[in-house]
Amino acid sequence: MRFIALTAAGTLLLAGAVAVHAHGGATGVVKERMEAMEEMGDVMKSLAAIMRGETDYDADAVRKGATVIGSHAGEALTRLFPKDSLSEASEAKPDIWADWQSFSALASQLELFANGLGDAAENGLAHGGNGPGFGGGMMGWGGMTGQGGMMGQGGMMAPGTMMGQGGMMGGFAGSGMPMADPDMLAQMPADGLFNMVAQTCSSCHSAFRVEKE
Repeated sequence: MRFIALTAAGTLLLAGAVAVHAHGGATGVVKERMEAMEEMGDVMKSLAAIMRGETDYDADAVRKGATVIGSHAGEALTRLFPKDSLSEASEAKPDIWADWQSFSALASQLELFANGLGDAAENGLAHGGNGPGFGGGMMGWGGMTGQGGMMGQGGMMAPGTMMGQGGMMGGFAGSGMPMADPDMLAQMPADGLFNMVAQTCSSCHSAFRVEKE
């Protein structure tokens, strides 16, 4: 069994993309950011199929998808949220500007993980699929991305803070702890990075996106 599982994070992102597509009436920067979110949602949907093994692993497709996500992250994302850019069509919460530091940190984190996913594309999946994989080693279930490690229970992606139970990514998104090393991320299996991208999107949506019926 692969350690990657499509969490609620990925589901939230894809649901957000559908909502964006269906929500008309937006203009200007609000429309621009909705279109960016829709494009990321489409990419996440296609990458999810690869990570679940529903389609053959394609490193080039993973790399291209990561590039698209990265192009909408970091400063490219935050510039789409000028102060008080709210409208009837907008799904952004005012909390974005009230807690700009956290929002900006998540945008930077998304860029970091998307770039990492692109760099890790040739690594393949953790357990099976094309590429060398990392099962049983540092990146396996018992290692850095395993159940007691960086992405497992009590580790980097566990619940409890915005991005972890006091783990490295929780710190990066606001606690003052150092961010992940890009060289380290490049050594991880691609499905691990995909999960981190999805978790970042979920955290941002939960904190800063209005859930409209």
